[in-house]
Amino acid sequence: MSFFKNTILLKRIVILISFSIVTLILWNTYSFFKRFKNEERLKMEIVATAMKKFATNQDLNADVSLEDKIIKSNTSIPMILVDENGNIGLDSYLNLDSAKAKDPAYLKAQLEIMKEQNNPIEITFAKNRKQFIYYRNSDLLNKLSYYPLTLILILSLFLALIYMMFTSSKIAEQNKLWTGMAKETAHQIGTPLSSLLGWIAILKMENINDKYVNEIEKDVHRLNTIANRFSKIGSLPALKKLDIIAVTKSAYEYLEFRSSKQIAFTFESSEEKLYSNVNEELYGWVIENLIKNAIDAMLGKGKLALVISDDAKNIEINITDTGKGMAKSQFKKIFNPGFTSKKRGWGLGLSLSKRIIEDYHKGKIVVKNSELNKGTTFQIILAKVT
Repeated sequence: MSFFKNTILLKRIVILISFSIVTLILWNTYSFFKRFKNEERLKMEIVATAMKKFATNQDLNADVSLEDKIIKSNTSIPMILVDENGNIGLDSYLNLDSAKAKDPAYLKAQLEIMKEQNNPIEITFAKNRKQFIYYRNSDLLNKLSYYPLTLILILSLFLALIYMMFTSSKIAEQNKLWTGMAKETAHQIGTPLSSLLGWIAILKMENINDKYVNEIEKDVHRLNTIANRFSKIGSLPALKKLDIIAVTKSAYEYLEFRSSKQIAFTFESSEEKLYSNVNEELYGWVIENLIKNAIDAMLGKGKLALVISDDAKNIEINITDTGKGMAKSQFKKIFNPGFTSKKRGWGLGLSLSKRIIEDYHKGKIVVKNSELNKGTTFQIILAKVT
């Protein structure tokens, strides 16, 4: 528990620090952007003043080198000069693509962009004649505007990486706990099992009906199988080429014999034998889980059909009941650990089944279809081997 608490605390601290850094950088970037934009505005106002003096100077011998230098110093801010009617004069632009600027449509498009980005600077001449300088942000200012987005993207990726790291650590810790509990359960079951096997040997020597002794012996061996199943959780089980029909039928018949007689069981197969690489004990566990769930869903009364079919690559095992069914929104949730619709139970059966089929056998287990108050079909898909 301390691991989880420390992990959650550390995660919150990292997120808080990251959020603070992002906020600070964004604020500083915004402040710098506004200051830089104001400086560009001031620069263009100085250019406008220089252009006005240059245009209104009637002394041919006057020194206009300063005005000329000011105008030429603008090498980064694109601008267009228009008259009071909005007409663009010949060569009345700076810092635009000279080849494209020969096209009036290009200049008009640039002018619209400039109108959206900045207010024009007015130049008033004699007789109230006016011109307007339109300009857009420099390339440097445009790049600066994208900097916060880039920063947010990088930090988002960083936070996603941290989240994945913590999540994987938590899952690993849960898996470790899960494995420990399973192996301890197997160990605890093993001790009384040994005693029960001894008692069975004694019963066989007594004058007791062999039928009863044999049934007890079957159940004890079943307990031994369950203990072996738990001992395999957490370790990679050995897979063997086995007849799926025979293994499935064995688990099916065990529960059919011990279930309510008000349930009509049917077993069908497209072939006499179908082979796949499976672990008999774990695969049998999955079949038992699905059949038990079907029996519980029908409240001990209804029809249960197990159908095995195949195609060129796969074997399909479908288990259908006439129980209460489920909503489509639960098709995936039902395999989550702890999810259960029963009053009793931990909701681990289907979660374990999914792990056994998909992680150990590289197959697939899904709710194929379900209707409320009509029934449910679970489907297992395994790779077929020849």
